[in-house]
Amino acid sequence: QLQASGGGLVQAGGSLRLSCAASGRTFSSYTMGWFRQAPGKEREFVASISWSGSNSLYADSVKGRFTISRDNAKNTVYLRMNSLKPEDTAVYYCAASIIYGLRRGVSEYDYWGQGTQVTVSS
Repeated sequence: QLQASGGGLVQAGGSLRLSCAASGRTFSSYTMGWFRQAPGKEREFVASISWSGSNSLYADSVKGRFTISRDNAKNTVYLRMNSLKPEDTAVYYCAASIIYGLRRGVSEYDYWGQGTQVTVSS
């Protein structure tokens, strides 16, 4: 029901925009989030956005470089990633939470996409 896309290979300092398209249900009233998981590491929070798009929350490691946004008319959430670093390399997942308000916990999200690989070369 959530399909993430837009990953790829990019050089350090470059940019990518990830998209997460929802199908099968409308996620316009859900809190949406992006997470990432590097090899051998636990899945970690990246960013969250409220249902209206008026509020957002970021992990300290990406603050000022990444921007989460959403287009409820298109049932799509985006993650714009600028100034990418090799340590940003991971599989990125989008997720939806039925809990009102910004969320950073993996267990707080109810629906997950399949992930898209982002690789940043030095």
